[in-house]
Amino acid sequence: MSGRVGVMGILLVVCVVTGGVIGYGIGKSAAPAETGVVFDEPLFQSGGAATQNVAGRDSTNTAITGSRESAITHAVSVATPAVVGINVIELRQYRRWSPWGDDPFFRNFFGDDVVTQQVQDLGSGFIISPDGYILTNDHVAGNAKEITVTMTSGHTYKAELVGTDQVTDVALLKIDGQNLPYLRLGNSDDIIIGEWAIALGNPFGLFERNNKPTVTVGVVSSTDMNLRAQEGRNYRGMIQTDAAINAGNSGGPLINSVGEVIGMNAVIYTMNQGNIGIGFAIPINKVKAIVAELKRSGKVERAFWTGLEIQPVDRRIARYFGMKSVEGVIVSDVANGSPADKAGLKVGDIILEANGEKIVDQSSLIGVIDDAGPSEVVKLKIFRDQEETTISLRPERRR
Repeated sequence: MSGRVGVMGILLVVCVVTGGVIGYGIGKSAAPAETGVVFDEPLFQSGGAATQNVAGRDSTNTAITGSRESAITHAVSVATPAVVGINVIELRQYRRWSPWGDDPFFRNFFGDDVVTQQVQDLGSGFIISPDGYILTNDHVAGNAKEITVTMTSGHTYKAELVGTDQVTDVALLKIDGQNLPYLRLGNSDDIIIGEWAIALGNPFGLFERNNKPTVTVGVVSSTDMNLRAQEGRNYRGMIQTDAAINAGNSGGPLINSVGEVIGMNAVIYTMNQGNIGIGFAIPINKVKAIVAELKRSGKVERAFWTGLEIQPVDRRIARYFGMKSVEGVIVSDVANGSPADKAGLKVGDIILEANGEKIVDQSSLIGVIDDAGPSEVVKLKIFRDQEETTISLRPERRR
């Protein structure tokens, strides 16, 4: 019995040893090649597979870099050399505080305590011709005593104020230069709402840090926006954009994705001096017409009149005249022999539209007439005797 058990033990040992040898051989032949991933080694190391991974990543980065050029980056590279920073020195008058306030009685005795101070300000601009004509806002350089223009090359120039127009907020400057980079003016009547809009300029004076304009990108949010007049400036037909525009961007270009100027940045809606995504630019087609006038005479002729006196329509007036809604302005006086008199306007006429634009207050009517200029017909839709009719008004130059 014991001999039989011994034989069985020997056979069991032989089977175990044989199975181990066979299993080892099979495992060895099925092992991955040396070029495979070794999971128990560090992922980042010098040499070997890690070096190959880095090389692959570098080639991928190179491919990505090659594809990062886009219509926007190309437009920016084209426009940047022609954008300038503008620094101005102007004289401003301030009335000192008086214990009597603005009472005219005491002012007759003590006079106006007015102080003239020299003030520095800044803004943006862009070159529009190789011989150095530059566009900016009237509120940037219109009252400047001294104007300094800084280019992206770092060169600075003293600029001459060729002319300015407060009503449209456009100023034309000139520096002495030849073969200067300049921007191509586009067609603001061909704007597509939703297309790319790129603003370049000098917000908060950052241009001076590296002689490069700041670039912000958005879209054309809306067109033909009419804003309330500010300090004698009428902002009508404006381009609205959500490209970030801040203090100092005024006078800079708003360009499209092919590098053409479609507007000049002028107005922002802001809270606590920060951008909230609503900015407005003057359409470049309007600017072109102003530039032609400024080159020719240094100003835009606005010494014309209509002979009209108007006031807003309120609920009481609307109810009295049987209007369905409160809108327009009412004619309160017409000068004898004036253009308004010749056109047939009468006291009590309510002006609802001018050249197709809805009239909401006095400034909106004045804006339309200012844009039309002397001798150009303004079509007025008026409400008279419970009916709407159209009258043609032609402003005339003052004699």
